[in-house]
Amino acid sequence: MSTSALLLALLGDARLPSGGHTQSAGLEPALRAGMTPDQVPAYLRARLRTVTRVEAGAAVVARAVAAGGGDLAEVEAAWAARTPSQALRANGRRLGRGYLRVLQTLWPGPVDARARTWSRPVVLGLLAHRAGMDAADVARLVGYDDVQTVTAALLKLEPQDPLLVAAWVKDLLPDVDAMATQVSCLCTPEEIPAHGAPLIERWAETHDTTTERLFSA
Repeated sequence: MSTSALLLALLGDARLPSGGHTQSAGLEPALRAGMTPDQVPAYLRARLRTVTRVEAGAAVVARAVAAGGGDLAEVEAAWAARTPSQALRANGRRLGRGYLRVLQTLWPGPVDARARTWSRPVVLGLLAHRAGMDAADVARLVGYDDVQTVTAALLKLEPQDPLLVAAWVKDLLPDVDAMATQVSCLCTPEEIPAHGAPLIERWAETHDTTTERLFSA
């Protein structure tokens, strides 16, 4: 097994203290809006084609830009332009601060003073460059983390047979891998995908003002 694959296992572990446990990846507001648990696999496939693909593409590009000594603020601006929901942008930057702690603890080194304002995919791209993780694996990490975040949240919001949910994750792995392969060759901010998900964005905005909730997003 390559070092990159082992890093994927480390960073994809839900026990990593990056703040991911506070998230449902939009599932909580989706369920409030009427989505049923059996629709979760379709919801995840929709995310992999849209918001997750944008994040994975941004992480891959951030890795390439960091490797070339470029300005990651340009990647952040490109990600933000493709994330129209203010709630999703704010949440992405909260998660970015969590991963920045991971980066500074496990792979310490100089970090741009603006890094605390960067989103999760941009920080992950910098982390991937510093840790020696390859482009496809950082994209797989984003996709796998999204799937696991949603399914873990489902077990808290609408308890299911955990093995059934694990089977959903297994069935989605080819979709995660296909998405990662598609974005792994991206190098510049202009190449980051721009696939919208208006319903997910609307749910995020509604959830942001909800007072009684289990997850922050």
